Formats: sequence, C-alpha cells, structure tokens
Amino acid sequence: MIDSAAEARIDQALVARSLLGDRRAFEQLLRRHQGTVRAQLRRLLHGDHATADDLAQETFLLAWRKLEQFRGDARFSTWLYRIAYACFLQACRRKPLPGAPEDPLEQLPAPPQAPELQWDIERAMRRLSDGEQAVLLHCVQLGLSHEEAAYVLAMPLGTVKTHANRGKAKLKACLSAWNTAGGKEITR
Repeated sequence: MIDSAAEARIDQALVARSLLGDRRAFEQLLRRHQGTVRAQLRRLLHGDHATADDLAQETFLLAWRKLEQFRGDARFSTWLYRIAYACFLQACRRKPLPGAPEDPLEQLPAPPQAPELQWDIERAMRRLSDGEQAVLLHCVQLGLSHEEAAYVLAMPLGTVKTHANRGKAKLKACLSAWNTAGGKEITR
C-alpha cells in the first residue's frame, strides 16, 4: 500500500509532466482520481450516476484547462474535489438537477445500514444546516481533513471545525437511541 505522501509525489510528477504537454500523464491523473471525484458527485446527487458522470467530465475538462493554476498548496485530489464541488453548485444554480434535492445540500446519503437506521440518519441529516451537511460529507464520507474541507468548500478553517463539531453533536443527539439500543457507537 502506498502512503499519502507517496501518492502526492506521484500526482506532483504527473502534473509537472502534464504541464509540459504530456497528455498521457494527465490521462494517468484522470484514471487515478476519476473514481473518487465521481463518488463525491454521486453522494452530492444522491446516487444520480448519469449527472455525476457528466459533472465529473466537466470537472476534468476544467482541471485540464486550469492545470497551470494548481500551485501544490493542497493535494491534487483536494484541488479536484474543489473543482467538482464548484461544478456541482454551478449546475444546481443553472437548473434543478435530476436526483438532487431542491436545496443541493438538503441531505447526505446514509451509509448502508438497517433500513430503520438509514431512515433515522436521513431525518437527522435534514436537521443539520447546509454548512454542517457539506462539511460532514467532505470530512466524514470523503475522508478529507478539516483543512482540506475548508479549501474545497471555500470556508474559513474555524467555520469548518465548528460545522463539523456541531453537526456531529446534533447527529449524536438525534441518533442516541441507536447508541443505547444496539450497544454500538455510530457517530465518529
């Protein structure tokens, strides 16, 4: 298994080669990250694979056009998540997307669980603010650090940390019956 520092070095090398005109290097970047970008968009679109794939393609076209703007301050994948999130928000502003809620951050999909738990998680997620939902998607479901989520969402770091803490506390309170009933801790 390759560690994240090695992954970042590989991405940096591929970006450098891409900037020199090596299209194969960019194709490698695309192959390395298309799955996670699509997963992010599918979660935001509540499983609408076709629209997520269209937005993923738009994301990679933008990344190709703006590759010289990648400074390396964040991981390449984080930079792509930010572009994908911006494409998602822009698409929602243009017209309601199939599969997307009227408010794009109305709720996040629940992990596969018992149907009753899924329903309770969805109801609990609807009680969170848009910011709390967006932060939990990126930090918990996509595994980004608070710093990376702040970059992707264009929010101050303190705001991300506040949304994460408040969102988790609200979910824990809403789902406390599951903690005692099953004897398992279900929030991170």
